[in-house]
Amino acid sequence: MSPLIAIAITTGILSAVWGWIAVAFGLISWVGFLGCTSYFASSGGYKALLQTIFCNTSGMLWALLLIHGGDLWGAGVAGYVMTGVVATLMCVQAKQQWLGYIPGTFAGCCATFGAAGEWRLILPSLIIGALFGYLMKASGLWLSHKTQKADAAPTVIDPA
Repeated sequence: MSPLIAIAITTGILSAVWGWIAVAFGLISWVGFLGCTSYFASSGGYKALLQTIFCNTSGMLWALLLIHGGDLWGAGVAGYVMTGVVATLMCVQAKQQWLGYIPGTFAGCCATFGAAGEWRLILPSLIIGALFGYLMKASGLWLSHKTQKADAAPTVIDPA
């Protein structure tokens, strides 16, 4: 089976599982899918999983700074300036290897704004979502490898 089809199958199955888990535990399913998508858009592998989690989390923290900092600087021009400053810093932090996945940072930030800053729900949803992304891809690659190995096995024909 091709890797694409195998990953599609495992992604479908695990997406359904994630949807159930999110509802069962009161998490935010779409935020988890952002974590999953962040992983899928990365370079892949265990290191990319950790980097995705770190960057999603840092994006959440940057958004919380803007949300709660708005009480200090207000909603006018100063708020727009702070948005620009924070967006700049979200990119600059990529100089650090573990924070070098800028799209993951922005995804975590957007999730936080979209979920009204409810970090107690956002953080586990992002982390579990990223883990599910890793599992979707890893299990799909495993399935592809196993089915290709089975396809390549010599077939024994009964001469009788």
